[in-house]
Amino acid sequence: MEIVCLDLEGVLVPEIWIAFSEASGIPELSRTTRDEPDYDKLMRWRLGILKEHGLGLNEIQATIATIDPLPGAKEFLDELRSITQVMILSDTFTQFASPLMKKLGWPTILCNSLVVAPDGEITDFKMRIEHSKLSTVKALQSIGYETIASGDSYNDLEMIQAGKAGFLFRSTEAIKADHPELPAFEEYGDLLAAIKAQLS
Repeated sequence: MEIVCLDLEGVLVPEIWIAFSEASGIPELSRTTRDEPDYDKLMRWRLGILKEHGLGLNEIQATIATIDPLPGAKEFLDELRSITQVMILSDTFTQFASPLMKKLGWPTILCNSLVVAPDGEITDFKMRIEHSKLSTVKALQSIGYETIASGDSYNDLEMIQAGKAGFLFRSTEAIKADHPELPAFEEYGDLLAAIKAQLS
């Protein structure tokens, strides 16, 4: 029995922080987990930039409201969900993800949460669990699932490598070069075919 675990940003929807970087005119905020493997370091740096510019959750949510899933993402997800169980494992936050989940047809997502002051300032963040993607995959395996995973960034590698099969999707040239053992795809049709080939 298999379950497919997918990353969210860069795989199904555009990168939220890149979109907000463009909307706010702050180029530093375009840095993502494709660039920085240490997620805690990346988020603390982001929060410092937001504080410096007086920006908070309200401004980010206004940008998220304008984001649509990547072309073909919902159709890919719908077909995948019709043939197997699917779970989205993301390092994003519930306060960011909900509008995007609505546009994707409310798939199951496990992610983290932000600590937000009454004025909208993001003061901290709470990770669901350490190494959340790998920990979740291991938990699923412990209750009898074989996992198939796909993602695009450094923080996806653990879950991709830990399961029955794993694939890079629209990843960077650097990550693909560092992990030639991982099949890498650019199109949803190719990823769907690779996943189907792994299903019992």
